[in-house]
Amino acid sequence: MVLWRPSAAQIASTNLASYVTWLGRERELNFSTADYGGLQRWSSIEIEEFWRSIWDYFEVEADGDPSVVLADREMPGTDWFPNTSLNFAEHIFRDKDRQALAIVEQSELRLLREISWGELSDQVASIAAGLERLGVGAGDRIAAYLPNGSEAIAAFLATASIGAIWSSCSPDFGADSVVDRFSQIEPKVLLAVDGYSYNGRQFDRLAEIASIEAALPTVERTVVLGYVNEDPELSALRSGEAWGVAFTPTKVPLTFTRVPFSAPLWILYSSGTTGMPKPIVHGHGGILLEHFKKMWLHLDAREGDRVFWFTTTGWMMWNFLAGVLLTDAAIVVYDGSPAWPQPDTLWQLAEDAEVTCFGAGAAYLVSCMREGVVPRTADRPLTNLRSIGSTGSPLPPEAFRWVSEQFGEHVWLFSTSGGTDVCTAFVGGCPILPVYEGELQSASLGVSLKAFNEAGEPLLGEVGELVITEPLPSMPVSFWGDHDGSRLRESYFEMYPGLWRHGDWIEITERGTAIIYGRSDSTINRGGVRIGTSEIYRAVLREDAIADALVVDLPTDDSVSESLILLFVVLAEGSELDDTMTARIRSDLRAACSPRHVPDELIAVPAVPRTISGKLLEVPIKRILAGADPELVASRGSLSNPDSLDWFIAFAAQRARD
Repeated sequence: MVLWRPSAAQIASTNLASYVTWLGRERELNFSTADYGGLQRWSSIEIEEFWRSIWDYFEVEADGDPSVVLADREMPGTDWFPNTSLNFAEHIFRDKDRQALAIVEQSELRLLREISWGELSDQVASIAAGLERLGVGAGDRIAAYLPNGSEAIAAFLATASIGAIWSSCSPDFGADSVVDRFSQIEPKVLLAVDGYSYNGRQFDRLAEIASIEAALPTVERTVVLGYVNEDPELSALRSGEAWGVAFTPTKVPLTFTRVPFSAPLWILYSSGTTGMPKPIVHGHGGILLEHFKKMWLHLDAREGDRVFWFTTTGWMMWNFLAGVLLTDAAIVVYDGSPAWPQPDTLWQLAEDAEVTCFGAGAAYLVSCMREGVVPRTADRPLTNLRSIGSTGSPLPPEAFRWVSEQFGEHVWLFSTSGGTDVCTAFVGGCPILPVYEGELQSASLGVSLKAFNEAGEPLLGEVGELVITEPLPSMPVSFWGDHDGSRLRESYFEMYPGLWRHGDWIEITERGTAIIYGRSDSTINRGGVRIGTSEIYRAVLREDAIADALVVDLPTDDSVSESLILLFVVLAEGSELDDTMTARIRSDLRAACSPRHVPDELIAVPAVPRTISGKLLEVPIKRILAGADPELVASRGSLSNPDSLDWFIAFAAQRARD
């Protein structure tokens, strides 16, 4: 079912259409917007020609010779534009009008305010100068424990401008989880916030900062932003300094240190739900090219646009949103609860900030649907809204329909799938293609996307492993500290040597769209039939009495059954998991999935564990129920609801006794 289709006028006005025209004029490559599939195939096969076209089209400024695009095509170990040096932040500020809008910000503690490019440039210059006074130079790591506000954006750009390396966690992370991440990269400076607000409650973080600082012996200076308190008490810190003291205004103009193409820009982390988080290093040049392509050609960000994504500084979507500043659009940042003081808080922000692209995790859109939130009202017409983006987990078809019903055919809904590993999406939005219910529109340009079976054979119209067969510039340069590359190879390249296996189940349809079925390492497999957990959730969450769910597949010694499927459900207020509801859920699953995938047990729980970015802890819970030490397989500090683990730990202990 087609939910949205761009008009001929809309297609002609896109940045992608301008790029296609340029290819014909400058490269004599006569593609058509009517044949995105042909353009995508060329871009994913002739990768050197394609990525050089992105370099030229966006007029990358660099030292050196860009004629060698790819010195080594083998994965891992690809070497992009080896003879060049550049700076990501330099391209952010290039040709920006100081009077133009750069950032709109709001939080539970701050009223809506706008920041111009001139103001942002001055902030970045003062922070860069302050970091240099603290002895920070190219290659040094800056660790940030900051909320999603303008200071974090400015501090990141300042770090990048001098060639230092950025890494961030949001202040709702517990101290242990922060140390798990930052201790691996040995930062020189810690940037932190004295506290934050969520659901109308303020949380002091000075004790956590002291614990973090004490566990990071390489930190020479801790700079604290007064966010909850104008003048926070810093005496408990080993080397504490106030933000306004460390980063005083300067008249020194903002300058940029050009570094080798693959020099580290930032370090992101895997979720940390199964062991120590992986510190993923991305390079200046790879992220620059990928974000030029993604923000301009796929997100279709333009002058006058205001792009919002609900995120924290601990999720890759924060870095993704920062990349939107490479375009002529402004970004909108928000810090706080999405449902306080009202469930429609973010939609009101979209109206007040004149958002044109509204992005959030799939879980947020599903929660709005289930709670009866009405985004558009007479007092909140959202007339500026042109697109809605979803990521983080598969968006179920019902949520596609809900968005379409709420906003009509004039709003483009795009669901995307990629990851922290590449800080972008492999597959997702394309402004010149139709949107089919429950499907991602297309593979992104430059992405050689395949679905593979276990034998490494490509599939069409069937579910297989998501595999990338050609390198991408934004693939990790390395994992920090992984000197022999073994951890990197183990993470992506072991199943299909030389090819990137992402760990998701995907189906590529005959028309080139895609459906994501969840993580392949949490797949239900019974009787040789494999099914993604998202299909089970899709069926279960149609039940109004179910607010959330988590399913695991446990091995068993029982000769009758090869596994035991446990379905944990969070009940809506006032609901009871009685025999009638249990029978109805089983019947729905039998019809929607298969008889093999009807759960052996349905169990009501107070909450299911989710990471701060909204991902379910399927694999860690499975391992806890199988007898693993909870402290080794699940990091409480990475969870939005860490207390939810206690029920499962107690349940596992009781099962072991029984």
